[in-house]
Parts: sequence; C-alpha cells; structure tokens
Amino acid sequence: MKIKDHVSIVTGGASGLGEATVRAIVEAGGKAAIFDLADQRGAELAKELGDAAIYCHVDVADEKSAEDGVAKTVEAFGAVHSVVNCAGIGIAAKVVGKKGPMPLDQFSKVISVNLVGTFNVTRLAAVRMIENAPNEEGERGVVINTASVAAFEGQIGQAAYSASKAGIVGMTLPIAREFADHGIRVVTIAPGLFETPMFASLPEKARESLKAQLPFPSRFGRPAEFAMMVKCILSIPVLNGETIRLDSAMRMQAR
Repeated sequence: MKIKDHVSIVTGGASGLGEATVRAIVEAGGKAAIFDLADQRGAELAKELGDAAIYCHVDVADEKSAEDGVAKTVEAFGAVHSVVNCAGIGIAAKVVGKKGPMPLDQFSKVISVNLVGTFNVTRLAAVRMIENAPNEEGERGVVINTASVAAFEGQIGQAAYSASKAGIVGMTLPIAREFADHGIRVVTIAPGLFETPMFASLPEKARESLKAQLPFPSRFGRPAEFAMMVKCILSIPVLNGETIRLDSAMRMQAR
C-alpha cells in the first residue's frame, strides 16, 4: 500500500514509537491522526506537521472516545487506510509481593489499555477501511499492532504486561484471517528494548543491565527504526498475519 496520500491513525502518537511513526508517515507523503491523552504534546506535534496531521484526545480503551476519534479522522481526511496501535502502559508488580497480592485493578488497567484498547481501535478503524476502494493488489487497509518480546519471555513482575502483549500476538492471525475477505492485512511488531519514555524512566543501573542482554547491536532500538518497520509493512502486500520481533536477537532473562 502506497503511503503517499495514505491516512493512518496512530495511537500513542504523541511520543515514543507512535510519534516516530507519525513523523515517518507524514514525511512519506501520508496523513496522520494522532490518538493520545497527552494533549499538549499531541497538539504541538500536529501543529508542527501542519495540514498533514490532526490531534485527537482519545482514550483507546473507551468505546465512545475511540469512535469520536475515528469519526474526526474521517471528517478531516476523508478515509482511514491504516491504524498503528502504539498506545500502551506498563505496571511492574509481582503477583504476590511483600505487601500481599497484586491489586486486581492494576492488572485490569494494563489489560484494558494494552489489549482491549488495541482491539477497540482496530475494530472501529476496520469498519472504515472496509468502505475503501481496493487498490491494484485488492488492499483496502492495514492494521499494525505493537506487542513486545515480553509476550514470549516475560520477566518477573511483568505478568500483566506480558499477558496484555501475548493477547495482541494471539489475536493477530485470527483477525488477519477474518479481514482477508475485505482486503485488510494485520501484522504485529514485537519490539525489544527501545528508547521510549517508558524505558527512559528506568534507573541507569537497570538500563545498563538490560542493555547487556542485547547481542547485536548492543544498544536500545531507536523509535525511527520501529517507524521504518511500519513503512515496510505498509509497503509489502504479502506480509500478513505475522508477528515480527525487533530485538537485536535478545531473549529476556527472568529478572
């Protein structure tokens, strides 16, 4: 699918992987709707990018909020050709810690934002994609979701985060098979350690410990590299129903 004149919804688009994706799409001649709760950052980014971007205050886990964001995108740009789900949170907590069991609302919150939010925006955007005229390959749209290597090798304290990301991996193929009849592809990216606000908040000792687990290149991934993968997925019609690891050959240790 050509990115020029392409309209993409990017959740979590005001920072990190999402921001890099928004910038890459606009630089390639596309248009982007930034879905986020960071109003100041989102509005500033949209203003910087001009007519090629809009900001929508969207809680991805809330049905009405996401519906309004999709409607605003169609009103501004006339269509939705892809959605890149980058919105996510992480709460580190043992299932049973020194103060007792992990609060259930913490687990539910991570699942709600990461997994339910991804599903929510996917289903609402797909309704709009189905309305598109197919291109020469029969494509009407592309869904790109963000999982994590934690979906496969979750560390101690990552039960909620790993479960949410494993859920994203698990629904990739079923949705790709369902959407095939409509010419909509579904692909998931599973990043390893990337320079995002989530990792920037870690203590330096923890960052160095994690970096030591990266075979090559032995550095955190750059958001622009994630965006490069998004562009590749959009451009390769046969890439469908797959989860792609971006992790420097990393396999996470237990701690």
